Amino acid sequence: MRGMDNQSKTNNGGYLSHFSGVTIRPYEESDEAGVAALWREVFPDAPLWNHPETDIHRKLTVQRELFFVAKAQPESASESEIIGTAMGGFDGHRGWVYYVAVNPRLRRKGIGKALMERVERGLIEIGCPKLNLQVRADNHTVISFYRRLGYNVEERASLSKRLE
Repeated sequence: MRGMDNQSKTNNGGYLSHFSGVTIRPYEESDEAGVAALWREVFPDAPLWNHPETDIHRKLTVQRELFFVAKAQPESASESEIIGTAMGGFDGHRGWVYYVAVNPRLRRKGIGKALMERVERGLIEIGCPKLNLQVRADNHTVISFYRRLGYNVEERASLSKRLE
């Protein structure tokens, strides 16, 4: 997979990003507080029903192996900090990606790209033929990010219905 020249596999199934000193690995229960705090910072205008802890718990019941965190080990701290996330899912027809988040102070260092490559690799491994994602139409910065990764805007109407 492209981008692997910048990464090597670790013993716990994560990937160390040599260009940034970041480890990307599957989510662990001890990550919950850090992930929730990151999501609240990165997605401050998220709808009320997107409660981070609830969304984390839901993801852990379905394809938890497609939930990734990026962690950085500060030189002066004993514990690493969660600096990014990405969640993937596959319904047998299409893959989806959610909650791609990178600490705003650490953007433009390849962390988002590395997270997306890890989700893509996970989806390819389970036979996913196409990956979809949704971005607010007026979020031009994020759309530009995904375009640089090879994604195209497809003209579609996105419909939804709350079931709770």
